[in-house]
Amino acid sequence: MRNKTKILAVLLVTAMSTLVQNKKEEQMERRVINPWKWQDERSYVQAVEVRKPEGTLYVSGQTAIDADGNSSTADMKTQLVQTLQNLEQVINEAGYDCKNIVRLNVYTISTAELWSHFDIFQDWIKKHEMKQTSTVLEVKSLFETLKVELEATVVK
Repeated sequence: MRNKTKILAVLLVTAMSTLVQNKKEEQMERRVINPWKWQDERSYVQAVEVRKPEGTLYVSGQTAIDADGNSSTADMKTQLVQTLQNLEQVINEAGYDCKNIVRLNVYTISTAELWSHFDIFQDWIKKHEMKQTSTVLEVKSLFETLKVELEATVVK
């Protein structure tokens, strides 16, 4: 009986090791496609291919709205910082990581104002070692007094 128990234990450990190994082999793969180099200075990539994701998080447009639901009336710089903080909070609370953002769209009522603070955006991307696709759009207006909105797709 003891030999049968030992054999069963060895078989169980072997099966568990195989499952763990198979799980590691199925991890998400990401491939960046950049036919040129000029986009590197602009903090985005031309395309990202994702294979075998465990999950995908589609984040609604995040803005400079505080925890009580009040829209910011501050300047672009202040709103951009708060918007990035809000985006990061949503992603983290969902159990994802900002470094796995694969698409980040920016909507602003003034590209001129945004460009003068774009280094804040680029530093945030660099901090998270992101390689994401992006589109920046100037729009006529955003909700209430808001100047910038960020929309993201994140994979795990």
